[in-house]
Amino acid sequence: MRHDVIIIGSGQAGVPLADALIGDGRRVLLAERSHLGGTCVNTGCTPTKTMIASARAAHVARNAGRLGVRTGPVSVDLAAVVDRKESFVAQWRAGVEKRLDRLPDDFRLVLGHARLLGPNLVEVAGERFEADTVVINVGARARRLTVPGADTVPLLTNAGLMDLREAPRRLICVGGGYIGCELGQAFHRFGSEVVINNRADRLLAREDPDVSEALGQALEAEGIELALGAQVACCEPVGDDVRLELIDGRVLEGSHALIAIGRMPNTDDLGCEAAGVDLREDGTIVVDDLYRTSAQGVYAVGDCAGGPQFTHTAWDDYRILHGILRGEPRRTRSDRVIPAAVFTDPQVARIGPTETEARAAGLRFELATMPFAHVARALETDETAGLLKVMIDPDTERIIGAAIVGAEAAELIHPFVALVAAGAPASAIVDAEAVHPAYAEGLQSVLRKLDRYE
Repeated sequence: MRHDVIIIGSGQAGVPLADALIGDGRRVLLAERSHLGGTCVNTGCTPTKTMIASARAAHVARNAGRLGVRTGPVSVDLAAVVDRKESFVAQWRAGVEKRLDRLPDDFRLVLGHARLLGPNLVEVAGERFEADTVVINVGARARRLTVPGADTVPLLTNAGLMDLREAPRRLICVGGGYIGCELGQAFHRFGSEVVINNRADRLLAREDPDVSEALGQALEAEGIELALGAQVACCEPVGDDVRLELIDGRVLEGSHALIAIGRMPNTDDLGCEAAGVDLREDGTIVVDDLYRTSAQGVYAVGDCAGGPQFTHTAWDDYRILHGILRGEPRRTRSDRVIPAAVFTDPQVARIGPTETEARAAGLRFELATMPFAHVARALETDETAGLLKVMIDPDTERIIGAAIVGAEAAELIHPFVALVAAGAPASAIVDAEAVHPAYAEGLQSVLRKLDRYE
């Protein structure tokens, strides 16, 4: 059966792209082997942030005394937290299903594993389909720990951890990136002892050292143990517990272990070789600036195409690729600056290169930094942990990069995102009248640390 476009995967690029292409009059087939909605809806953003919200509620209640509010003992019903999480996942899945159900007869959804048999030939659930255009949006999954003994202990992925209905007595988080830090802190607030191990000598190793330090200090202040600077060498069971030995000889023991050491693309069983789709060594698909793979008519978007593995990046991929497929490209894959956020407490957010990356690239910039505690609202709410930093081009005054560690950092980064997108100077924030007392007032304050804006 022939279609104009076959999309493999119903993630945050695949579904809106199918909708948009149907609107253009294309005949579209969407293949999905698991749940609709991709990683974000099922095991990523939706469930994690829902559970993090519950964890923060418990933390705020326990620490309300610092604001003069007296509360009784606070307990967490993790089973109820998980039920709430599952209800949100179900709602989002149902929302995707309803969106697809509303599409006209030119659209077809086929459930089953899709495999490329050639550049324009795809097999799904025993049926073969042809299309001039194939878009791969197969996402990624948790990378496994491959050390001696790893197959002898029950290691958890983020998905498995979020299904537990009782808090682990002691949780070892292997990996100090987004997932390890977010879920490690959440489960500490649910009542678990938590230790976070990272092979780098700091958390969030891709960030600047001062950013990593600010988050690390905040987590340690809560009572989370950090075991940094050495990776896991081997694993073994000790009764019902898990024992992990690090390469420097340190030993970590816990009742449960979360493996959060990165994600690998779902391309190993996709038939890329048969279709002539080239892969990188890490399994991601090689694409050019227009999302084209090495096979004629085959495109790849989202996590499987390499680059930052964010939901908002995949959704932006759909917008850019839609323009390309319509013959009306407004942007290309590299024609954007991608913001990022870690939903720890304090949150961490960034746009553009880090200070370290900017110096390594030889960029000229003016740098301003300020403790988050210098923001009036941070003092009033007792949310003082963190910092703000921003780099601007000394000639154009445009934002080169910015990082925020602090309360609502994921929201606060957006004025900088807008300035970067508009190519506007930082003076647009300096000259604006900021609401007092709002966290966003700090963006103006940190820029005023620069001599030019005093």
